[in-house]
Amino acid sequence: MTEQTRTVQITFDCADPAALAAFWATTLGYRLQDPPGGFESWEQALDAMGVPPERRNDASAVVDLAGTGPRLFFQRVPEGKQVKNRVHLDVRAAPGLSGDARMAALEAEAERLVSHGATRLQRHEPAPPLGAGHLVMADPEGNEFCLD
Repeated sequence: MTEQTRTVQITFDCADPAALAAFWATTLGYRLQDPPGGFESWEQALDAMGVPPERRNDASAVVDLAGTGPRLFFQRVPEGKQVKNRVHLDVRAAPGLSGDARMAALEAEAERLVSHGATRLQRHEPAPPLGAGHLVMADPEGNEFCLD
């Protein structure tokens, strides 16, 4: 039997797909997914599909500019976030850095994301040899992620 590599999509249940998609696009340097072929805008596509105005923020998606990262899909759900995430994203915000330089880069990125609606939750100091240090954050809807 031949082994096959699979791609993944990361799906977020949320209250405001458009806003959360915008936050994660800013965080990761992604962009809103283009509308289907033949349409110049999502509004035009949704009009053609007959999607009523009150349903137009039921879903959104962002994609990696280079086409190598996973697609992030945001879907509206009626319930709010209930408990701590069991799976979270680690955003690699200080590649190749260590010690004070690493933590300074993470702090700068945390400040940038807070200005876009994130919340800073915890700082974990470097603890060599295995712990490089990281910041625990939450997106605007409370989903935890790490700046790593």
